[in-house]
Amino acid sequence: MKVMTALKAAALASVFTLSVTAVQAQTLHISNGGEPASLDPHRVSGTWENRIVGDYIEGLVTEDASAEAIPGVAESWDISEDGKVYTFHLREDAVWSDGEPVTAQDFVFSFQRLMNPETAAGYAYLQYTILNAEAVNAGDMPVEELGVVAIDDRTLEITLENPAPFFLQALTHYTAYPVPQHVFEEFGEEWTRPENIVANGAYIPVEWQPGSHIRSVKNETFHDAENVQIEEVMYYPIDDLTAAVNRYRAGEFDWLTDFPADQLSVLESNHPGEAHVAPYLGIHYYVFNQNAEKLQDVNVRKALSMAINREVIGESLWGTGELAAYSWVPPGTANYDGKEFRYDWADTPYNERVEEAKSLIEAAGYGPSNSLQLESKYNTNDNHQRLAVAIAAMWEPLGVQTSFFNSEVAVHYDALQNNDFDSVGRGGWIMDYNDPINMLDLLKTGIDYNYGRYSNAEFDELLNASAAETDLEARAAILLEAETMAMDEYAALPLAFYVSRNVISPRVEGFVDNASDIHRTRWMTKSE
Repeated sequence: MKVMTALKAAALASVFTLSVTAVQAQTLHISNGGEPASLDPHRVSGTWENRIVGDYIEGLVTEDASAEAIPGVAESWDISEDGKVYTFHLREDAVWSDGEPVTAQDFVFSFQRLMNPETAAGYAYLQYTILNAEAVNAGDMPVEELGVVAIDDRTLEITLENPAPFFLQALTHYTAYPVPQHVFEEFGEEWTRPENIVANGAYIPVEWQPGSHIRSVKNETFHDAENVQIEEVMYYPIDDLTAAVNRYRAGEFDWLTDFPADQLSVLESNHPGEAHVAPYLGIHYYVFNQNAEKLQDVNVRKALSMAINREVIGESLWGTGELAAYSWVPPGTANYDGKEFRYDWADTPYNERVEEAKSLIEAAGYGPSNSLQLESKYNTNDNHQRLAVAIAAMWEPLGVQTSFFNSEVAVHYDALQNNDFDSVGRGGWIMDYNDPINMLDLLKTGIDYNYGRYSNAEFDELLNASAAETDLEARAAILLEAETMAMDEYAALPLAFYVSRNVISPRVEGFVDNASDIHRTRWMTKSE
């Protein structure tokens, strides 16, 4: 192990001194959903993890309070005329919390680690727009061939396979965050343990008690530290949303990142103006296990989809206004030119749809005398349980018998990623950047987040063709063709488009509703 430099020792001493005194300073208490699987940006996948990771690491590009892309470690950039080469100029005051500078080589190391197949980063595909990224990630090319080059310590050049209108927004995603090469080389995969971790963002994690909390304190070496007002952040993992509401009402939390839909009226009555429900670029859906023999008939999948009354989900089941989803790509998605798929049966009266669904499932050999046995798997959450029970009731007239299996969020999604579920699994996806490819990639062959293992070579080719199309209107038409193909094959079962549900204490200012539901603590203040 390398000898700790005097600078690093002094920096860490400063951090831990702050961590002791910060209890008496301005502290933000967040009910943060599930337990994080990791604090490593190449090992995480959930919004609950993003809140922590995005507070302590800053990428080339970061988000403002409205989740719009703004300069981060890169204070400026140049784009070539053909739109394929981005040259980033790093700010001189970007340093890690141990005093070491953040360099262009940190980003080269990080992108190479992300794409190295040995890292097995499930989200690596989000950066496949980078030259040779997919081939490197598949093990077909060495990591040195990746299109990310350090010109010097403060200049980074990234070359793309094709022009990508969403690339800067994609760089706000944690897959594009820097990993401190000097710390990784010293501690390896344990670099994110609180005793080893360093940060270049507004905060630095100093304590992690699994099942209880993660504590981060203000990073005094952050380039904008003078404008960071909240000095300590407590992230609490809690799946029981009703319990979270009760603790909020008791004054234990300042921010709930979700709440049971049936609590909205209570919150509005007793805490007026504190519940925030806003449009959100994401989708609630069920995924069909395409490897399950009982679901291989497309008409079975179609019947199950038709029998669901989506209109009641947002209006009465949850009561928070989620829009019924009859497509895969959320409405309002950028670079889609106003195009939108919609099932041709979507406007058919619900009773007629159920009768057609009965005919379809009976033609497949199922019915009251030979019931289709399904297991509905979902992550533990009041809203998801309520939805699972309601959908099972909608399937009963088809002669479908549904059992339930729930688990905490990390376990649930681990099973889905490994295709380890019987028949139907609950999924949710929040768009990582505002472009339809981010949704459609979920149904591409070989993607870890293609939970049901839908596979269609023609669909894959359409997505590949869209990447090479520079005309946005022509590209949108290709993507619409791909979406239509997957939806007609019932690759998955869209249910409802998200709304974000937050509850914010009146003591907190700087929280801005936005369609990405990303809210970095650095932009907030709290009055005691």
